[in-house]
Amino acid sequence: MNADSDPPTTPPERITERPTDRAARWFYRGLWRFLVDWLRVPEDRPSLPVEPGQFHSSFRPAEGFLRYLKFGFWIGLTLFDGILAITLIVIYVASPIVGLIVTLPMLILMILPDIVAYVAIHLRFDTTWYVMTDRSLRLRRGIWSIHEVTITFENVQNVKVTQGPLQRWFGIATVVVETAGGGGTNADPHHAGHHGMIEGISNAEEIRDLILRRLQHSRSAGLGDEAHLALRPTPGFSPDHVAVLREIREHVRALAMS
Repeated sequence: MNADSDPPTTPPERITERPTDRAARWFYRGLWRFLVDWLRVPEDRPSLPVEPGQFHSSFRPAEGFLRYLKFGFWIGLTLFDGILAITLIVIYVASPIVGLIVTLPMLILMILPDIVAYVAIHLRFDTTWYVMTDRSLRLRRGIWSIHEVTITFENVQNVKVTQGPLQRWFGIATVVVETAGGGGTNADPHHAGHHGMIEGISNAEEIRDLILRRLQHSRSAGLGDEAHLALRPTPGFSPDHVAVLREIREHVRALAMS
């Protein structure tokens, strides 16, 4: 778990898949700083109120999640760029003059989507945070519209791990936390309905087990159904009840002998 890792004030260098990533990365550095200042994006990790000494951990998706996000887009974009390149060659063969005229627009069409995708994917990755304490879980995503939701463990009904073949290839999985409350609709699909999704983590089983332990600890501390069950009267008689019954028995015996 990347616990308490620093926020991406200056996004780190990452493994590149395409030559245009170098230009996109340079562009992204300046854009990130601009967006953080202009949109007042919180640079600090989200936090939850905790007492001194209580459990608190913040973490972010694994690097494999970034490669996973890029993979599908690069496949489609490579096919798109290939078609444009073949079209440009055909135009050159048919008419070199027309080929010269359309070369610049075609290059823009080949390069601009790479930069846009690089920025969008990295923004999604770099603005995702997960925070966990003894009692709750907080998820934050977004830069233009920041989506932040807090899930209290007393409302959690189920925790499961999902992993598709492509996620398995990149060594990541998703932890789905299903809750009991929260009516209405939510525009964020990662928080829609009655569940929250911890996406792109490499230690999903560990996170799931940690949440289950926090859930058990939360309920045993008086925050869940077990606490309500503990308050219910238990069947049987207390010592005081037994003492009163013994007195009644003695009085009945005395009346019977008189």
